[in-house]
Amino acid sequence: MRPRLIFSALVFALTCGGAHAAEITLIAPGGIKAAFDQLIPDFERSTGHKVVATYGSGGGTKDRVVRGDPFDVPIVQPPFDNVLASGNVIASSETPLAGVAVGLAVRTGASKPDISTADALKRVLLAARAISYPDPATGAAAGVSLTATLQKLGIAAAMQPKTIMAQGGANAMARLAKGEVDIGLTFISEMLAEPGIELVGPLPREISPPTMLVGFVSSHAKPPEAAEALLRRTYGRALPQTAEVLFEDVSRRISGVREVGPALLVRCAEPYIAQMISHDKTLGKLCLLAGEDHLVVPQGSIAAFRRGLKRLGYLLSAGARG
Repeated sequence: MRPRLIFSALVFALTCGGAHAAEITLIAPGGIKAAFDQLIPDFERSTGHKVVATYGSGGGTKDRVVRGDPFDVPIVQPPFDNVLASGNVIASSETPLAGVAVGLAVRTGASKPDISTADALKRVLLAARAISYPDPATGAAAGVSLTATLQKLGIAAAMQPKTIMAQGGANAMARLAKGEVDIGLTFISEMLAEPGIELVGPLPREISPPTMLVGFVSSHAKPPEAAEALLRRTYGRALPQTAEVLFEDVSRRISGVREVGPALLVRCAEPYIAQMISHDKTLGKLCLLAGEDHLVVPQGSIAAFRRGLKRLGYLLSAGARG
């Protein structure tokens, strides 16, 4: 039997045949923490194993793996030639897990800017008083990604004086929550549980592609079959698929509902008035029909909406607000 088949057979025996429970040590960049916080409890219940996870920067994680620090399951981001060359991981156990996206956050209650395109993001960053993101010099994968994004936008030099480097994503979000900066950036998965901030959304993919994370079984794993079980099995489903679903779900929830700013709610005395206004050639572009007799007017269109109403012979009374 080929070695790989023997290895897989051991995994099957462990997860399905009642093998002894083991403690599995894992090290990974902080960007995947949110996904594993959800996956690990299910894995532990289904196998009886205990997972002890350590999270750090992307560069720091790779350095520890190369040094041979005793972790059963290392998770790293490409390039990882030095990880393979170290001999501290089993090359054949390479498992692509997921791509983690960088996002932009503002303080709770602040208006959420449009960052849907590269040009829109560029304008937002240049207009910011100060921003914070993880320091790429420490090996933080989010910081490395953001540095590349600023270079693609052509504003790396312009942003340098207004950038406060942080020791990790949580620290960048803490600076934002305290008001030290008005924009914080890091992996979306590092923002979800942080108080005092609100996620605006992921950066445009064309200038900020997700950072890929790859898992390995350590050459020193004891036992190695339990480590591979963590990478390959979670209630019979592949862990990479499960992690990818979690990250996609976060992005979908963010982009599915977007705050676009305050608006004026107008109540019409009769439904036919609301219908007439919403179908007017000019006013119909400035408002939305809400129900039978209400209209919603975005804040930026209120002045033009008032002028259009006056043209039709209507004046917007104070009692129609709210």
